[in-house]
Amino acid sequence: MYRFGNFAQETLEQLSGTGAFLTVKNGEKVNTMTIGWGSLSQYWGEEIFIAPVRRSRYTFELLQNAKSFTVSVPAKGTMAEELKLCGTVSGRDTDKTAKLPVKPAETTDVPLVDGCAVYYECELLFAMEMKEADLPADIAARWYGTHDMHSLFFGRIVSAHR
Repeated sequence: MYRFGNFAQETLEQLSGTGAFLTVKNGEKVNTMTIGWGSLSQYWGEEIFIAPVRRSRYTFELLQNAKSFTVSVPAKGTMAEELKLCGTVSGRDTDKTAKLPVKPAETTDVPLVDGCAVYYECELLFAMEMKEADLPADIAARWYGTHDMHSLFFGRIVSAHR
């Protein structure tokens, strides 16, 4: 049984809808951002959450030396204001966790956004930079007109729960 098995459809629907929360902790710095893209998959015999983060984001800076991250997936139609906050305000300027309901994770030291339907706690295994030149021109033009590319952060799912 996959740790994410029963939650996969719900997670993917929410990502393609209003999004989910990605939280990272690096030292004492914690930041949560809204993600609208992500992937549940299997690599290296492990269950993986792949989180794309643009290089311009504060979360990207924190992920560079982090050991883990969490993904908190709200129930459909909930937490719209919190998702908006985390998608429009930079953690460089605002402590978003002070404005969010947070709770401790079960297996990592990275907090979860309380009140969500599904939680993933992930150990960061690998990161990969996307290169604009490697994408088809139509995708690069549509999604990367400002050349602010994503990096993909592969996290081993160490716990998936409600």
